Amino acid sequence: METLNPRILDVEYAVRGPIVIRAAEIEKQIKGGNHSFPFDRVIRANIGDCHASGNQVPVTYIRQFLAGCTYPPLMDSPDFPSDIKQKVERLLSVCGGKSLGAYTESQGLIAVREDIATYIQERDGYPADTSDIYLCNGASDGIKTVIKLLMNNDATKPSGIMIPVPQYPLYSATLSEYGAHQIGYYLDEDNNWALDIDELERAINAAKDRCTPRGIVIINPGNPTGQVLSRENIENVVRFAHKHRLFILADEVYQENVYLPGSKFFSFKKALMDLGAPFNQMEMASFHSASKGWHGECGSRGGYYELINIDKDVRVQVNKLISASLCSAAWGQAMMGAIINPPKEGEPSYELYKKERLDIVNRLKQKAELVSKLFNSVEGVKCNAVMGAMYAFPRIELPEKVINHAKSKNMAPDAFYCFQLLEKTGICVVPGSGFKQKPGTHHFRTTILPPVDQMADMVEKFRTFHMEFLREWK
Repeated sequence: METLNPRILDVEYAVRGPIVIRAAEIEKQIKGGNHSFPFDRVIRANIGDCHASGNQVPVTYIRQFLAGCTYPPLMDSPDFPSDIKQKVERLLSVCGGKSLGAYTESQGLIAVREDIATYIQERDGYPADTSDIYLCNGASDGIKTVIKLLMNNDATKPSGIMIPVPQYPLYSATLSEYGAHQIGYYLDEDNNWALDIDELERAINAAKDRCTPRGIVIINPGNPTGQVLSRENIENVVRFAHKHRLFILADEVYQENVYLPGSKFFSFKKALMDLGAPFNQMEMASFHSASKGWHGECGSRGGYYELINIDKDVRVQVNKLISASLCSAAWGQAMMGAIINPPKEGEPSYELYKKERLDIVNRLKQKAELVSKLFNSVEGVKCNAVMGAMYAFPRIELPEKVINHAKSKNMAPDAFYCFQLLEKTGICVVPGSGFKQKPGTHHFRTTILPPVDQMADMVEKFRTFHMEFLREWK
């Protein structure tokens, strides 16, 4: 420990933190049969892993495509639709030796990048260049790469990156690892977690003496908060970033997860381009992932980022940096290709794909509406509408006695609460303190992924626990 990189000690990742470790221990005890817990299973609502929730099976088209890419002789089977066979042949034709086992170009397979460019152009109405697109091992890998570009290596006044509070712990963990300064800006909980420009100004002005502000992260739709930003909100953020010469990092991995009627996803690239000069010349990176969306292929570690308006000499350095890792996993690249280029109407795979997609999306919409409704029916709990993404971030009012007790144990009050919730009900959620939150407030994050009956059961168990907890600690 004396010779360990000290920055590692500052890295925290609550989504797989102490409460989740304890949940795994409890699961092991339950499986062994020797336990006294008042429940027979752990409900894991801590991580946005669709398939692990047990409520979602892989999409047939996606898995058939991956199966064909991995073991081409399967394509001789009459069970595989002709459109899938054509796509498999196209992808393998750009692989070394026509094998997914070969290294790819450092930026990723050109066929997949072509499909991503088409996807972006159809989404935004503006052309996308394959040379601007980089495939990576999940969006996390791309985010870390781009943040790395913004570091200045000045210990006295390091690079500052603006991150939302609450935020996804990847950002605070990465900034700690790189020795960067975290410029937290608070989302407006009373306004469905919107971004407030006055708050952005407050945050950057308060940090200028301690760092050199270099970039701003926006997560839309939000994690852990589930908000979807309005077009006007996005445009105001673009103007703010231009004013302060900030590189925009648009985390848009949940762009296909929008549930609330009247809400709509707008990409930062489209907003930036629609605003015209000088905003359309701003540097920006946007990120997408195979892990999220409605398909939820987390384990494939597929993702991409698009870099726009980057200086040509800087791009040379970016390409050098990624080439040091040779390439991202070819399996993940193929997965991203399948997700970004689904069957079109009239193709043999389309009808089944359409049905499976509709079933999954409708279930997510149903649970998004159900979760906030149920939590808001519990005394002392307030939960904003789940507009998008896969999470709810309820606020809990904790008695002063709990807060003081938790502090005496050197714990965040909501972490103490979540440990008690796990031990007494088997419900595993992540405390809001793991995502950062406004001082004096307490939250937890839960996914909306368990089956509908489990979600309803989970909230009823939560309701019983919460009322008993308040009686015990009032």
